[in-house]
Amino acid sequence: MGKKSLRALAKELGVTASYLSQVKSGKRNPSAKIMNASPEVLSKLNGLLNSGVCYNTLSAPVAQRIEHRSSELHQRNELISRFINSRPDGTSPRTLDYYKCYLDRAIAVIGFNIPSEVIVQFLKTRTCSSGGKFSYFRVLRTFYRWLYGLKSGYKLNALDNPILRVEPPRPERKILPSLTIEQVDYLINLVDSVRDKAIISLFTDSGLRLNELAYINPANINWERRLIKVKIKGNKEGYAPFGKRTETFLKEWLNIYKADNSLWDLNRWGISIMLRRLKAKTGLPCNPHTFRRTFASILAKRGVDSLHIMRLGRWESIEMVEHYTRSIKFEDSLKLYSDIVH
Repeated sequence: MGKKSLRALAKELGVTASYLSQVKSGKRNPSAKIMNASPEVLSKLNGLLNSGVCYNTLSAPVAQRIEHRSSELHQRNELISRFINSRPDGTSPRTLDYYKCYLDRAIAVIGFNIPSEVIVQFLKTRTCSSGGKFSYFRVLRTFYRWLYGLKSGYKLNALDNPILRVEPPRPERKILPSLTIEQVDYLINLVDSVRDKAIISLFTDSGLRLNELAYINPANINWERRLIKVKIKGNKEGYAPFGKRTETFLKEWLNIYKADNSLWDLNRWGISIMLRRLKAKTGLPCNPHTFRRTFASILAKRGVDSLHIMRLGRWESIEMVEHYTRSIKFEDSLKLYSDIVH
């Protein structure tokens, strides 16, 4: 390997060419940065160390270590790929990207015979927030349940699963914002476009996720029952209810826009941009998650129990409903209690 190639490889590794030259000659051991490089870069380095150099007693073991590390990382990447490919049909691309992103960052604790203590230490040393550490844990838990389960095909003992002995990090329980009915009315009155009024009203009435709302087919609207059939998580079908005001806005919009397969004249990104502009204009948190929390909070304040909210909002668990209704205060519950008792 020539000097130009050595310099290029040093740049890829984030080290100096002089240091890499010393590693090649066996004068220095490779640093942790080098040993934790990607399999592709380690393969190049292994080729460098085996390029006809006269090794001293140090360089041969170094080359073997790098070759072993390269093989190990390749195996771990293979496991991640197999896990991603094992996800059920209908798993959204965003969910798959989420898994891939966290597993790539956690590759040091991916593999067979990983002690639970190593996973615990890995989670402790993350510099992200407690919520970020919990996300790492959730993804690793899903991965290891697959690896030690029957579907992976590795025939491992489920009781040896290291994640079973890892306590989940405690995420900070932030109270995320929701809007009041008055704030929703303000937003609807502020926008000029009938389309935008319909979107805000429908988000609030139905708790629709962004993808669910963006790709509504007008043929799936049941005007008599005020229901919309939508595609939900897991490529399943669900129903979203809406109220009289939303019905009025939707019909007015459809008199203006001759919809075919899509209810709107913009996609999910266009809806997000419209909401970001509205947030910049009003200072209110205008995003799909806020409207989904608003939907759940309004129903809870009116005495609708969590089981019904779960079904109306197309959630898979009551725990998720409770997560979305944290903004409800004691005074809200007390008012509901007073209305019932008196």
